[in-house]
Amino acid sequence: MSITVILIGVFISAVDMLIVNIAFPSMLESFPTASLTGLSWVMSAYAITFAALLLPSGRWADRSGRKRIFLLGLGLFTAVSAVCAAAPSLEVLVAFRALQGVGAALMAPSSLGLLLGLFAPERRGIAVGLWTAVGGVGSAAALPLGGLLAQIDWRWVFVVNLPLGTAALLIGAWSLHRSATEDGPLPDLLGIAVLAASVAAIVATIAQGQAWGWGSAQVIGLSVVGVIGLVYSVRRALRHPAPVIEPALLRIRTVALGNVATGFFFMGVGAMAMSTILFLTQVWKHSTLRGALEIAPGPVAAALFAVPSGILAVRYGVRLIGLAGGVAFAAGGIWWTFALEGTPDFGAHFLPGSIIGGIGFGVILPALAAAATLSLPPKRAATGTAMASVSRQLGMAIGVAVVAAVLSGAPHLSSYRIAFMVMAGAGLASGLALFAVGPVRRQVPADTGGHSKPEHTTQAATR
Repeated sequence: MSITVILIGVFISAVDMLIVNIAFPSMLESFPTASLTGLSWVMSAYAITFAALLLPSGRWADRSGRKRIFLLGLGLFTAVSAVCAAAPSLEVLVAFRALQGVGAALMAPSSLGLLLGLFAPERRGIAVGLWTAVGGVGSAAALPLGGLLAQIDWRWVFVVNLPLGTAALLIGAWSLHRSATEDGPLPDLLGIAVLAASVAAIVATIAQGQAWGWGSAQVIGLSVVGVIGLVYSVRRALRHPAPVIEPALLRIRTVALGNVATGFFFMGVGAMAMSTILFLTQVWKHSTLRGALEIAPGPVAAALFAVPSGILAVRYGVRLIGLAGGVAFAAGGIWWTFALEGTPDFGAHFLPGSIIGGIGFGVILPALAAAATLSLPPKRAATGTAMASVSRQLGMAIGVAVVAAVLSGAPHLSSYRIAFMVMAGAGLASGLALFAVGPVRRQVPADTGGHSKPEHTTQAATR
């Protein structure tokens, strides 16, 4: 039951990042005076608070206990979903979407740490596979699921969270075990605030850059604020006794490259998510529901391959598994680049790319999670997961922004081909970054005092 509770939280927070996109036409019927730019804040408000608070909440979960923070986030997320579903105006919806992002940011970092604690060290490949499969499939399934729910009413994309979240909250309060808490000085509160504001400024710039204009005062101003804030955060982390992110974590080669690979890969995912649904509905003129269903085989293929890949990534190392997944994901984008034409042919032209890319999606996700988290000390599992999640959100926001720029105006078939090549290039870059990773040395408790030591890593892990 504990595993199910954790995975429900992972799934609904991942789905809600993209599910509202496909409900925009239905939202316009409820808010007829709203512009597309205004509607875009329904997605951006969630993305900004989610990304900005991941690192602080991960640090908080490591210090105060992952069960407590996970359930707090799940309860907030579920309650706010009810308000979003009943929102009487666009302004109310945007405000509570931002609050929903806060709940998701509390859940995400603590979830993997809780899940790993339910598995013996030698079986943690299964945990990584499950976590990445559910989160990745949640992101990939958001469009088809949203397409189905939006046929009823856009409010159902939020209503669906209520029974899942409520059941998970009640069962989790009873079944989840408390994790150890951490003694020591309080985390750097000023550093947390500056880092959160800096990440929020950068995500807002990326998410709204197309609407505001890339040379506008808002984009330039927020970009400057974000960069200065990040530089200040790094300098402060080097000097503070309890920084929000310890520099030592980023000196771990596998963790650093794992986060780089995650950013590249989800840039490709963002490019894929936006370009495919627009291609199906604008070039092939399929309905939104039909387009959403035509995307579904990719997430199914990803789900089938993620858990086996997680076991292989932990047992044999992430290098070849990650490279294979990145190449397969890139191959899906390359297939679409050269196979798709203006004349619809789903079975021969779209479906093969979806299956190939979905397999790559499922294969690489556990390798990304293993590289970014398994070399961390157990007491930093939530912090490390938060770092990877920030890389994921920034990468996806960049991918969406790049494709939005490429497809702006009156896009032609050549524009979509460029978008699919962005997907392919990002997937290949991710696979190459993982191939550069050395052995993933899992950290296990050395004694009851909570100290850590590297677990034995076989020669296979270097392959």
